[in-house]
Amino acid sequence: MADFPTITVITPTHNIVNSELTDEFNLLVTLLNMQTYPQVEHIVIDKASNDGTIQLLSDYKSKGYLQFYTEPDSGKFEALNKGIMRAKGKYVTFLSCDDFIHDITALDEIVGLLETNEADYTFAPSYSIHPEGFVIPFIPSMYNAFQGMPCSRQAMVFKKSVLSAEGYFDEKFKYMADFDLIIRLMLKDYAGIYYDKNYVTCRMSSNPFNDPDRVNNECRQIFIKNFRNLYPLTNEIVDKMLTYSEFPPQLLDKLSEHFAPENKADFLAACSEMNRLRIEAMNSTENQTGEEDSASPSANQ
Repeated sequence: MADFPTITVITPTHNIVNSELTDEFNLLVTLLNMQTYPQVEHIVIDKASNDGTIQLLSDYKSKGYLQFYTEPDSGKFEALNKGIMRAKGKYVTFLSCDDFIHDITALDEIVGLLETNEADYTFAPSYSIHPEGFVIPFIPSMYNAFQGMPCSRQAMVFKKSVLSAEGYFDEKFKYMADFDLIIRLMLKDYAGIYYDKNYVTCRMSSNPFNDPDRVNNECRQIFIKNFRNLYPLTNEIVDKMLTYSEFPPQLLDKLSEHFAPENKADFLAACSEMNRLRIEAMNSTENQTGEEDSASPSANQ
């Protein structure tokens, strides 16, 4: 590339020191600085930290590693939106303070892929670290993007102008705003392209695991928000969509229009397989619960 468009990495932070995430943040910054791509901007949006985080950020800023802004916010997605608005890059991506890009050539290759194909966003595999410590390879499944989060947000790079045109993340969703954003981009037929390398390691937040009711409620709102003009949704239908990934066939037919005609059968097959897997998982959970109940003293009285 004759010109090197800037890519901006946006990181939200809050009390890194007290959260004992200093080492993780150091790794994130160090590996970003090792990227082979020459135009990487790192913006940190800090939530008015009151421990030693501001000094830590100031030290990195003085060395030219990053820019940071510190002020109160309502949550992660407001911070990300503030970062997008401040970004100088043509492209943006998002890393939390304990995520890191483990492939130092990745951003160079991703920008090249976006530029060559005139794409609006990329998606890629990632390593996701569960709150309990084990690592899950997260392989993208864009055919299932209307049923659930299809890949890690951290393994995606977006054209800034697209995010601006679509109104950024919807901040009323505290956990699932990235899921909502991906659905909106796909319904508008923005061009996504697969980057076939696992280049990022990210930690899964414990908050959604500790608050499943809020996650389900947000997914319910996201389905209604994005699909209500495509098919008349009732509470019963949305319940099935949430619990079993069971979408009405007429709705699936309309959603399939956002894939190339030759991919329609693959899309419908992937959605059917997700529905089957969710039914199996629910049945397994119910059977385990029943076995535990039958084995309990109260069940045998």
